[in-house]
Amino acid sequence: MTYCVGIEVDEGLVFAADTRTNASLDDVRVYRKLHVFEYPGQAVFAVMSAGNLATTQLALARIQRDVDDAAPRNLRTFRHLFEVAEYIGQVLVSSQVDTAGRPEFEGISTQATLILGGQVAGERPGMYMVYPLGNAIASSPETPYLQVGESKYGKPILDRIIRADTRLEDAARTALVSLDSTIRSNLSVGMPIDLALIRRDDLRITERMRLDADTPLYSDIHANWSRKLTEAVHTLPRFPWELPQD
Repeated sequence: MTYCVGIEVDEGLVFAADTRTNASLDDVRVYRKLHVFEYPGQAVFAVMSAGNLATTQLALARIQRDVDDAAPRNLRTFRHLFEVAEYIGQVLVSSQVDTAGRPEFEGISTQATLILGGQVAGERPGMYMVYPLGNAIASSPETPYLQVGESKYGKPILDRIIRADTRLEDAARTALVSLDSTIRSNLSVGMPIDLALIRRDDLRITERMRLDADTPLYSDIHANWSRKLTEAVHTLPRFPWELPQD
């Protein structure tokens, strides 16, 4: 399975994704689900994927081919992010159709869902969910984050913390806690975690890293979050009655 989360705040964008892919119960592999397309000073994009791996790999390969071949429509020719979302949706639909036509995928879902985020020079950063049908919805101040995959375990922390005015670094920490909560509760989501930040108007990837369980940053966040949750429970208002003490 998969869990990816994208967060849009006033200061920029955060992308975080696990890397576990299950072909079967005994075939667990690591694949990158966070992909970046960077054209410093012109535009920067990040794409996260959930769903059929063959479909997403084909779609991403076609997107890169169009850039390399300077096709009339490619990531470097669009003036607006919504046009990029529309283009990627079209590539995704055609890739699903072509993958479904292969004999080895008979009876298997070839659908995929993408989160696209980034900034084109001259406009503000943004983020879109691109659905298997090729249509897309944008994040908003009321819904400043988008999720794909096993979203339910990591959603509560996002609902409590993320607002449009949340600091970018705090949004990144919250994304990691959201991943950590999901990994703890669902074995189909696993390490390592890929994290990328795009600060508003940088027009490049501001920060990018891969975090393993023993990476100091991640292990500190994991341990501190667990400890402080426990401490918070102990400080909650007491019941008006006392249970017998052992």
